[in-house]
This record gives sequence, structure tokens and C-alpha cells, in this order.
Amino acid sequence: MAAEKKKYLFEIAWETCNQVGGIYTVIRTKVPSMVEKWGDDYALLGPYFPQTASAEFEPIPVTDETPLGRAIISLRQKGLGIHYGYWLITGKPKIVLFELETLLPKVNEIKGRIWDNHKISTLGVEDLVDQTIVFGEMIRLLLTEVAEENKNKTQLVAHFHEWMASTGLPDLKKDKVKISTVFTTHATMLGRYLAGNVPNFYDVIENFDWHKEAKHYGIEAQACFERAAAQKADVLTTVSDITAKECQYFLGRIPELILPNGLNIQRFAALHEHQNLHSKYKESISNFVMGHFFQSQPFDLDQTLYLFTSGRFEYSNKGYDITLDALAILNRKMKEAGSKKTVVMFFVTKQPYHSIDPEVLHSRAVLDEIRENCHAIEKEVGEHLFKASASSSDLQMPDLNAFVDEYWRMRLRRTVQTWKTNARPKVVTHLLKQEDDIIRNLHRTNLLNNPDDKVKVVYHPDFIVSTNPLFGLDYGQFVRGCHLGVFPSYCEPWGYTPLECMARGVPTVTSDLSGFGDYMMQIMRDYEQWGVSVVNRKTQSYQEAAEQLANLLFKFVQQSQRDRITQRNRVESIADTFDWSNLRAYYDTAHELAIIKKKR
Repeated sequence: MAAEKKKYLFEIAWETCNQVGGIYTVIRTKVPSMVEKWGDDYALLGPYFPQTASAEFEPIPVTDETPLGRAIISLRQKGLGIHYGYWLITGKPKIVLFELETLLPKVNEIKGRIWDNHKISTLGVEDLVDQTIVFGEMIRLLLTEVAEENKNKTQLVAHFHEWMASTGLPDLKKDKVKISTVFTTHATMLGRYLAGNVPNFYDVIENFDWHKEAKHYGIEAQACFERAAAQKADVLTTVSDITAKECQYFLGRIPELILPNGLNIQRFAALHEHQNLHSKYKESISNFVMGHFFQSQPFDLDQTLYLFTSGRFEYSNKGYDITLDALAILNRKMKEAGSKKTVVMFFVTKQPYHSIDPEVLHSRAVLDEIRENCHAIEKEVGEHLFKASASSSDLQMPDLNAFVDEYWRMRLRRTVQTWKTNARPKVVTHLLKQEDDIIRNLHRTNLLNNPDDKVKVVYHPDFIVSTNPLFGLDYGQFVRGCHLGVFPSYCEPWGYTPLECMARGVPTVTSDLSGFGDYMMQIMRDYEQWGVSVVNRKTQSYQEAAEQLANLLFKFVQQSQRDRITQRNRVESIADTFDWSNLRAYYDTAHELAIIKKKR
């Protein structure tokens, strides 16, 4: 029996060493698991952008001892800018980055060949498409050279992520280059556009003319590259059954495999510390809440729950619309039930703004001054109380007010007086450049932080980082400090945000139109017992889904603290299900299948 051939895997994405979206998270978190399996027989390919590369890339010398090394040397001699080194992330994989500028002058020549070979029109496309065409050509040249240098000694596999990495894939197929190919679409181009613009999109998906719609939305070249890559690859894969349906109708091919996304869960693991971390970071959020709301609307923090949603500003696709409408229903339900609880809901997304609202910053600063005054009084009272207690003969508790210096009494009173106001707390923390759909919805539903509202809203139109003066937390710490993540998406090919909640021991709400929610429903019958709630957006109307979400939130609000602690423990205990060490097997199958299909 002949010995099995050695294998070598190239993984190719626009987002390798280039943080622009969710695929960066997929690639980056998967690397340790891939290196564990492939070792030195694995390399990533991506574009070279000096700003990101300077932080994440370490160059190493190229030798002619391997087919890849010889190919890089050969292409450098032909004038192509190619960097070779380590990607400085967990796993420290080998990575090849291409200087697109070195081939950009020939972009029209490449476009002409693409038209002649595949009839893909690229006239008048935006600069980004030109860059991806050059990127695809440089990958094609490298892989062709590697295959020739390899001389069939090793089975080569190239795994392409998204159309932006795959513009050269059709020519690899046409030229019969001896390399097995896998193409993964994480979200089809047309799916992204149509889901946000067409009501009940998934119910009518089979009625669309993909080419006509691509022209209508001005993405003809992108959609054509995506379709060509999907049809020419040896194996087509996607991340969920939801996107598989888009592949069938828009790309003209049913995917052979679904590759669910995971995380490097070990990075998030806090062992038995997650409850302590929750308490610690919740306190930081409470400090913000006091500064923001207690000027005019103090409430019991021990009876307050912090909910949040986050992601790109895609008002309908991300489910911000239905979340806001469900919160209005929840507010009514809590009032009718006479609930003693308060819900503070955070919307964390990215929108154009001028600056943080100075009034919001000022309120936080004055609260800090009140705290400092209280600490000074506390210290003064403590000293006097000790002396009075030691010298007392009647064992009575002394009058603490007598120990407070008149200066500190006056200073505290004045500081609190300047802080207190009758104005409603702001719903948005920043000065937006223009009113958007979230603000319009809040006005329509009158969810404006009124004194009698049980649901308060904080709209933070910027991503949370540790240098943020309002929270003093990074995003991961903020998530741990919250009680529930809310992500009832209408179009979400996968959806990392609920998975990131689970990894941090935070219960989450998702939808059956997100890849993650759909996958949870397939692998676990009792997913609700494990802190994951799924809103039915496939078969219910918008209003029915909003009512369902409101009921899920109301049920969560009614839980006891003990119930919530138990739920957090359960959530964290199943997070390992989504560790790449378990999910990499899907990728392994795709690579093996590509090799088998290439042989046929």
C-alpha cells in the first residue's frame, strides 16, 4: 500500500492580518487549532497594509528549501512585493502578505483577461474591487508557482474565504493548476443587500433574478466574482443553513458542507472566576449608570438589570428595530405588573458623531467629585468615631453628624446641589452628526428615559474600548458586567456576538435567522435551559416576534438573583461546544473532500 502523500494548506482571506470585520475573528481564533493539526504545513495569505502589519507581522528570511520559499523568491525577482513571516497571534502561523501597489498598474490588463475568460464586467468599479482583483492575481501567480515547484510531491489545498480573496480562483481552475480548492462564503453579497431592503426576504428568495438585483444595487462585479468562485471551487461551503439557501439561489450551487464558526474559548475561560468578574465589571457599569441617571432619577441598583446589544449599524438586519419595539412592550408590562426592577438597555454600535456629549461627561465628573468628598468625610468620621468609642463610658453610639467638619458638610451639599437636575437623562451619550433610526424609534415609542419608565435606554454610538472615559472597560469586560445580550437578528449569516456572550458566561437572546441560533436549535433540544433564547423570525410576523422577544425579556426580568447565577454557570459550561478544537473537524472534512474531488 502506497504511503499517503503529505498535505499543505493555504488559507486565504482579505482579513488575515487585517482587522475589518467578523471574518478576521473567524480566521484569527481558528489559527491555534489549525497549527495544532498542520504545523509547518500551513500558511495564511493576505494583503499587506503597513498600518496593521506593523503591529501583527514579524518578517523572517525566505529560503529556497520549500516550494513556497522558491515561489516567493521567483515572484520577488519579477518585481512583486511579497512579505513572508509570522502572524503574531496565538499559534504564530506563517503568513504571506502581498503589496498590492506593485501590481496595481497592470489592473486593466488583468481585468481584460478576466472578461475574456469569464465574462465578468469590471468597468467603473470602486477602488476596493480593483484592489481585490490585484490581490486575486497575486495569489494566482503564487499558487501557480508553488504548484510547479511542488512537482506533485505534496497535496496542495487552498481555502478561500469570501469573494474578496477569490477573484483569481476561476483562472486557477481554467489553467488546471494542481491544487485542491475550497471556497467559503460567510454571507452572500446579495443576501446582505436584499435582507435589509426587502420585507420577508427569505420567504421570496427563489423569486429573485440574481444578476438583475446585483446590477440594481451596483454590485455586479462583486456578485459575479462570488458566483464564479462558488461554481469553480472543488468544494463550496458556508457557515449556516441560512446562508446555504442564499448560495442555492444566488450562487447557483448548493454547498457540500456547513462550517460553523467557533472561538478559541480557552482565551475567555475564567474557570470559577466568572461570577467574581461579573460583579467587578458590573460595578463599573453601575458607576456610569449612577452618573447618567441619578442626577434626576435614582433607582435601586440591587434591583437593576443591564441588557445590551452590539454590532455594526444595520438597523433591521441586526434586529435593533425589533429590540426597541420589544423594549417598549416590556416597559408597559413591567409598569402593569408593578415591578420593582429597572432595566437599563445599552445599544453599542458605530455611528458618525461629533464628540461625547459634554453634559454626559460633566455629570460623570461631578459624581466622581461627590465620591471623593464622601471618602474624605468617611476618613474624618472614622478617626473621630474610633476616639469617641474608646473614651466613651455609656456604650451608646455617638452622633456621627457631630464628627463632620462644617467645611465638608457645605462642600458635599453644594456639589450634590450642582449635580441634581430635573432634566431627563440623555438617551444618547454622544452628539450624533444626524438623527438616525434608533433615535426616531425611541421618539415614536416614547422610550425616552421618562421618570416612570421601568426600561431605561443608553445609546452609545461608538465601540467600547478601555480608554473610554464613560465606562473605563474594554468590550469584553463590559459584556461580562451585563446580565443579558440581546441579538434577535433578521439577517445574520453566523453571529459572533451571542457566542462571545456565552464564552463569558452571559445568557443571550438570538434568532432562528442567525446562523448561530439555527445551529443551537439543531444541536441542543433544551437550549433554553443553557441560557440561550431563540426568537422565531422565520414563521412569525414582525409584531409576533416583537411580542415573543418582550415576553422572553419579561421572563428574564422576573428571575431571582439565584436563578441568574445558576444560568450564568450553565452558559459558561456549554461554551466549550464552540471551541475550535471541536469545530475544526468540519474544516478537516472540507479539505479532505476537496482533495478527493480534485483526483476525479
